[in-house]
Amino acid sequence: MRIFLAGVTCIGKTTIGAHLAALRGIPFFDLDHEVERFFQRPIGRIQAECLTMASYRQKAAKVLKNLLAQEQSRESVIALPPSGLMGSYWKIVKTTRGGVVVLTDTPENIVERIAFYDKDSRPVERVLTSREKRLYATEVRKDMSYFRRSYGNAHLTVDIAGLGPNQAAAKVNDTLLHFDEAKTAGAG
Repeated sequence: MRIFLAGVTCIGKTTIGAHLAALRGIPFFDLDHEVERFFQRPIGRIQAECLTMASYRQKAAKVLKNLLAQEQSRESVIALPPSGLMGSYWKIVKTTRGGVVVLTDTPENIVERIAFYDKDSRPVERVLTSREKRLYATEVRKDMSYFRRSYGNAHLTVDIAGLGPNQAAAKVNDTLLHFDEAKTAGAG
């Protein structure tokens, strides 16, 4: 089964997705990394070449389509960008067999894991002040509100508040197992 992970920026899709894939013994793919590998350039540079974010997402959606055509992705976990359940991405995801899981957490928890990168995808060390944390939490709330409607397209929503990566992956896995059991029971 393909498992698509969605959620706002810095929710933990990549970290939890890698743990979930290891737990299930299947490959893990982060779409952002796949885009960089495909175009052999950092995302920041690719986005700068596009006129709009919509045109970037159309370009990146082609990478998703290419990934899904590969045999190794048939049983895998795929971390999507925050906009992964809308527009060009959603047109592909909704026609693909698999489970779509949205990860949720509190804005304050998300801000604690926030990561910064330069245009070449290199990590940038930054310590946020209390004021900056509050401002970023406000931005996270706005993102949650903006993406709420598209996240309604997911099969499952899993709240990972207060959980570490291993615990969160285990919770997602358990939720998927119950989802599969319910689907099987409903089909019989």
